[in-house]
Amino acid sequence: MSATNNHIHDTSHITYESLLEGNKKFVAETLKEDPDYFTKLANGQKPPVLWIGCSDSRVPANQVTNTKPGEIFVHRNIANVIVHTDMNMLSVLDYAVNVLEVKHVVVCGHYGCGGVIAALTNKTYGIIDNWLRHIKDIYRLHASELDLISDEVQRANRLVEFNVLEGVHNLCKTSIIQNAWVNGKDLTVHGWVYELSTGFINDLKVSTTSSNNLNDVFKLNY
Repeated sequence: MSATNNHIHDTSHITYESLLEGNKKFVAETLKEDPDYFTKLANGQKPPVLWIGCSDSRVPANQVTNTKPGEIFVHRNIANVIVHTDMNMLSVLDYAVNVLEVKHVVVCGHYGCGGVIAALTNKTYGIIDNWLRHIKDIYRLHASELDLISDEVQRANRLVEFNVLEGVHNLCKTSIIQNAWVNGKDLTVHGWVYELSTGFINDLKVSTTSSNNLNDVFKLNY
């Protein structure tokens, strides 16, 4: 069932002008707490975490983890899809791992993800259909379990979890991650799902620190 306007957070007060005014308020309040905040922030970044999440406006990495600017490096796309042909994601991953030297890479999906829900239908939405095909492929891999779930919401939420799990697996198959492990870098890949209705993160307990769990065909020889 589609949400009505009564159930959606009211954003009617957000205007072009209000964004600029909000920036001024942010600067003033931040400088009041720490006069040197922006000077220190401009000196560079050394975040320990790369967050790969969904573009959904309700899942901002810093807010849901109670972290500050400079503490999480972020890449987001529709439905937090991880595929090896995405040069944008791979470029972010390479920079995060080899330049910033992050210690954690987190794939974070969220329950109620519109992209995942759309992938479970036969509807056409335009060019995004090609992107959602990746999620349909994940459905194909896990159809035997998903087809047994009669409740549509529960089925979609389980596919959200599978999408994250496959994303973690796909990251571990990249040469970027495997090179880091071979070179002895302290790097862990995690899979999380955020629950919009509670604000809590569900850790899927798939943290990975080596390529040992990969099938031999995916392990690169160095």
